Amino acid sequence: MVGDQSGTTIREMLERREKEYLSPYAAFSMDSKGRLKEEKQCDIRPVFQRDRDRILHSKSFRRLKDKTQVFLTPEGDHYRTRLTHTLEVSQNARTIAKALRLNEDLVEAIALGHDLGHTPFGHAGERALNEICPYGFCHSEQSVRTVDLLEKSGQGLNLTYEVRDGIRNHQTNGVPCTLEGKIVRISDKIAYIHHDMDDAIRAGILQESDIPREITDVIGDTLGKRLDHFIHDLVMTSLELNDIRMSEPVAEAMQRLRAFLFEHLYTNPAAKSEEKKAEALIQTLYGYYGKHMERLPRDYHELMDRGEPKEKVLCDYIGAMTDRFAIAQYEEIYIPQCWHG
Repeated sequence: MVGDQSGTTIREMLERREKEYLSPYAAFSMDSKGRLKEEKQCDIRPVFQRDRDRILHSKSFRRLKDKTQVFLTPEGDHYRTRLTHTLEVSQNARTIAKALRLNEDLVEAIALGHDLGHTPFGHAGERALNEICPYGFCHSEQSVRTVDLLEKSGQGLNLTYEVRDGIRNHQTNGVPCTLEGKIVRISDKIAYIHHDMDDAIRAGILQESDIPREITDVIGDTLGKRLDHFIHDLVMTSLELNDIRMSEPVAEAMQRLRAFLFEHLYTNPAAKSEEKKAEALIQTLYGYYGKHMERLPRDYHELMDRGEPKEKVLCDYIGAMTDRFAIAQYEEIYIPQCWHG
């Protein structure tokens, strides 16, 4: 055991420090609702820091580096991936949490884990599985399934209630139970609004001058100004409140910018021309593996032995693929290979 002469562990000292320093509205590590399976506490790390570490070392986190954010398998080196998106969400969330004296470990754990269940090819892959699977498919629920069931060969990461709740509720219609979860939910939007516009400019699909003046007059006429404005406004509006919110003018401008991106980027044929192919590829793999379940790795057969429905296990396997692996599997199955006699 690591601690001081009185027998107090480092974890307990850090937990006391949280109580002394953090806002009364913060989620305190010592007050966590606990884990799905009870386990011995770490003598160094509070529970939310421990969750953050588990996520960072997981295989599903590493796979995010090869999963689409907006542009499918882009050739340029500087386009965002699902991993870089996740890191930007985490940085925004930690900045806000630190300013509001909320729990940085908790926001970082939620942020790093919020997209672990995302499919290859971004939302195109998600739509494809949602359409073909009788149980449906939602990446936020799949992220929770990933940390609860799929990681560590079916053992799961056994994360705390607060982290799992924040991951499950990070989308717009979610209602996180902690302020830290609310920070991640809005940090996710701030991040993709910021970096998707940046990538669209890099791709030549949009220009800064395309954004309507009624938006830029409120939140700024450059990427950096808007990001700074969003975070400052969120912090200053939320100070001393038991809530996380923007001022009404900035929240409205953010919604208008999001709507602008949906119209001119997320549904733009130039940016999304390959998505139908991606959807067809995912659904074709689903159909193929549904008829050839023997080709799934052993871990997935063990899930079915535990009572998991075949259709969900198919989504587990295909949804976990990276863009490159999904394409490689499709080519191996359906594209004739050159004869090497």
